[in-house]
Amino acid sequence: MTLDYAPLEGVTGRDLREVHAACFPGVDRYWLPFLTPASNRQFTPRQRRELEPGPLCCDRLVPQILTRDPADFLWAAAAIGELGYREVNLNLGCPSGTVVSKGKGAGLLRAPDALDRFLEEIFAAAPLPISVKTRIGLEDAGEWEALLPVFARYPIRELTVHPRTRRALYRGDVHVDAFLRAAAVLPFPLRYNGNLFTPADVQSLQLAFPKLSGAMLGRGMLADPSLITRCKEGVRDRAALVRFHEELAARYLASMHPDGAVLPKFKELWLYLSLLLPDERLWKRLRKCARWAEFYPLARDLLNNEEFLDEADFSRLDQHDASFPP
Repeated sequence: MTLDYAPLEGVTGRDLREVHAACFPGVDRYWLPFLTPASNRQFTPRQRRELEPGPLCCDRLVPQILTRDPADFLWAAAAIGELGYREVNLNLGCPSGTVVSKGKGAGLLRAPDALDRFLEEIFAAAPLPISVKTRIGLEDAGEWEALLPVFARYPIRELTVHPRTRRALYRGDVHVDAFLRAAAVLPFPLRYNGNLFTPADVQSLQLAFPKLSGAMLGRGMLADPSLITRCKEGVRDRAALVRFHEELAARYLASMHPDGAVLPKFKELWLYLSLLLPDERLWKRLRKCARWAEFYPLARDLLNNEEFLDEADFSRLDQHDASFPP
């Protein structure tokens, strides 16, 4: 079972991916935050930078496309293929209100018939293999039964399932029964995503679904960047975490304003990293910092000297661990 690093828009960009890969071994693939094709059928400079493989080869990167227009999808997929990629992913999982209101991401799950027509068009002319990432419905988990036969009709390279509805966002338990149903009826490889916060979670998943092609870890990797390394090697290296923090800061500072851009990015990162700290009041001290010159020394001190919890405490974000069948 392979272990991939899930994308988070605005956080897991190229700088973070490359620094992370240099500090923490074991990640099989990094997923790029979704790109939305522009009306002029050209990639923006930011999109081109994200798509350039750099030190990570194309085989270790998965580009995602977010659109409701089959023609836009096919154009973007062909352009991505020309860059050397051998797979493109259709994003049907983004729960953002703005995205969903435009009928993109999880918004495409609203009408199974329309989704079927969309998939028919893109698979009929696909320039390279297509994988799909999805939720199990828009409003209610019962919608999953109508979506399963739609997916089953197409040669999907791999289906990544986050077993929550769009309405649930990231709250509450995942619907393990929905994933079990997918594993029982779908003919192609499945990847699991959702509430994988510890090596024990990953081990339980693998025991429950031994034929699974892989898992995707997102928020768990933000809280503990060594999580996949620990799943494979069993140890957390504090020195590697300190190095990751310092090198990422250096990359950001080389091209962005410390207070206007780098500080907000690091505060978002520390919203998750702070879940390893035993006292959440330490995060509150960081959050109150108004200047990078105040924030960064405090963050470095915490990384170097504060005791870590054995596992990140996701209860602070009102999350609950998944419960997999034996």
